[in-house]
Amino acid sequence: MSALKVGLIGAGGISQVHADAWRALGATGFVTSLAGAEEIAKEYGFEVVGDVDALIELVDVVDIVTPSSTHADFALRAIARGRDVICEKPLASTAAAAERVAAAAAEEGVRLFPAHVVRYMGEYQRIKAGIESGRVGTTAVQRFSRAGSAPASPWFFAESTGGGIIRDLMIHDIDQALWFAGPVASVYAVQNPPTVDDRVPVPVTAHVVLTHRNGVISHVHGTWAAEGMPFRTSIEVAGSAGRLRYDSAEDRTMHVDSVLDAGAEDYLPPMSPQESPYYAEIADFVRAMRDGGDALVTPEDGIAAVTVAEAAYASIASGAPIVFELETEEAAA
Repeated sequence: MSALKVGLIGAGGISQVHADAWRALGATGFVTSLAGAEEIAKEYGFEVVGDVDALIELVDVVDIVTPSSTHADFALRAIARGRDVICEKPLASTAAAAERVAAAAAEEGVRLFPAHVVRYMGEYQRIKAGIESGRVGTTAVQRFSRAGSAPASPWFFAESTGGGIIRDLMIHDIDQALWFAGPVASVYAVQNPPTVDDRVPVPVTAHVVLTHRNGVISHVHGTWAAEGMPFRTSIEVAGSAGRLRYDSAEDRTMHVDSVLDAGAEDYLPPMSPQESPYYAEIADFVRAMRDGGDALVTPEDGIAAVTVAEAAYASIASGAPIVFELETEEAAA
């Protein structure tokens, strides 16, 4: 099979790991951006293209790594020309826009892949496997935390146009909570200090509580701290038979506390995957495109994460939980 022709829209920090993965997969790369395209082209062997529409015409796959407020527009333009699309999280700034993008891809018969890379990190995959194998029994509570220096680009702090700590940073763990425990029944969120005149302050902390339909409670915590604060992420899943946890600041081992079978040894698997999770993510998308199967992340997953993030902002605004109504078919079952 001939090499894929891939068009990268955007040349910010995340574009580098995407470009590196495409290079490792042997793709022919093109890039367009208002700034930084020449640097990406030089480093990864891509060709610079003058604008988005020209790039779309040249490629098989469009990879969107731009500010969140532009995701839906670029995706719809690529889909309208019959191109498969990979889009960095969030899939769109609002749930309605994410649904429009997914519907357009389905109508045009092209593939749409929301890039939620944490699903491809070995630590989280092993916790997912531990949940499914019954290592913690019946899950009761999940705790996620993600914190580090605030980003530098101004768009991250414009909440109404796709920025905000929940939509940008915490959506990683929102997606993990949904992956581990399924759909939610309600969302309650707080943020301190509050956003003022559409500007998110720094430092800032937010906490989102998800009540899943199956009764699991997920606590999702995020902090954008002052410059120089090292990045840290942690997760703990506890249930009737034990817990699984990982903390990036402790060491490089996932710990399991559980009731073991007689003669069994504790489960301490290696922590880090052998390859970049961004490479694993994009390789999975390419495999799905070529064999017609599903990737680990689906358009529905991308919509669900944005929907929950949007509900969290609505909860902050109202000071009350946001309750999701069951679909008519589910309610009648």
